[in-house]
Amino acid sequence: MAILWLLMALLMLGLVLLPVMRRRRGVIQQVPPGHPDAADPAAYGFVPQEELDVRLPGPDQDLLAVLELVQRTQDYRAAAQLLAGTESEGERRWQRVQAFAGAAALELQQRPGGVHETPGGQWLRVWRAEQPKDAGAAAVHAEFLVQQAWRTATPGTDEFRIIMEEAREACSQAALLAPGDPVPYVVELSIARGLACPRAEFEQLWLKILDRAPLHMGAHLAALHYWCEKWHGSREQAYSFAEAAAARAPEGSPLAALPLFAVFEHLPEVNLVRSFYQSEVVTRAIHGALHAVHSADPDDPTLPHVRHLLISFLVSAERWAEAMDQLVHVDGHVGALPWTLSDDPAAAFALHRALAVAGYEANGGSPATLPG
Repeated sequence: MAILWLLMALLMLGLVLLPVMRRRRGVIQQVPPGHPDAADPAAYGFVPQEELDVRLPGPDQDLLAVLELVQRTQDYRAAAQLLAGTESEGERRWQRVQAFAGAAALELQQRPGGVHETPGGQWLRVWRAEQPKDAGAAAVHAEFLVQQAWRTATPGTDEFRIIMEEAREACSQAALLAPGDPVPYVVELSIARGLACPRAEFEQLWLKILDRAPLHMGAHLAALHYWCEKWHGSREQAYSFAEAAAARAPEGSPLAALPLFAVFEHLPEVNLVRSFYQSEVVTRAIHGALHAVHSADPDDPTLPHVRHLLISFLVSAERWAEAMDQLVHVDGHVGALPWTLSDDPAAAFALHRALAVAGYEANGGSPATLPG
């Protein structure tokens, strides 16, 4: 296995360095059609790699404007106002809670503070202290603590457990302040997974979410992790959960894409068989996700998550035209799976984008033939 990994690493290194060496030596060689080096994403109006936004999966101009204001001024009031005006039943509130918590966590990571330096994310601490009855502040604080636990501590350790228990207390406060809001319970799903809560306890928590928002895509994605093989379930349980949710979802719901996320969570670490992505299980999951993006409301804030994952699968399945169609809708933002699992999400996305463009052009496609 070590030799296999070494060979794969050398192959990837060669793919990266060879074009650079060619340019430096002034060697003029014809790049064959379909090779990523022949692809020119700019010809399709795609955003340069260095300008890709890694914060969000898709556009939310109100959120971006508020994030920039809060981080520049360290004044939380714009964030409080935005969350107060965001409906609790929809997906957008959950995504905005995640974004604010993530911004504070990243600030703290970049500026941990010291004797003469204020730690990053201070605006969240001030918000929580000055507005103890603000449900939005409590929810953001809870999600911030969950992200901190996964970033800085190891599951199973006392440090991890202490942070998660603090997050659970913040979830309880947020739920009391906004009884109909599913977000505190969605945050608590990650806590239950991290603390390895018994299945009965997890299912009781899940019922609370179903009572408030039975079609919440973000909640289903969080719950899916609990049922996955690497946590507390199995491949069969994860597939069963995802397929049941997709089956009962009404027309136009992004939940039809949930089986693709279940497949993604159980991808083999090393796959050298190209036909895997043309297998029945993967093909069926791809078709469900394609149906979701074609039938759902175009403004559904969870659709970018589905489109990003589709791009990865469609490129691997060499379904170039369909991959290009998804790229047109989400290009510019890369804050979603699978890119966020990489140390450089923008580079991971750009590589798949170049492969899609190259494959599309090798099969007769061009900027003029791309819909949209």
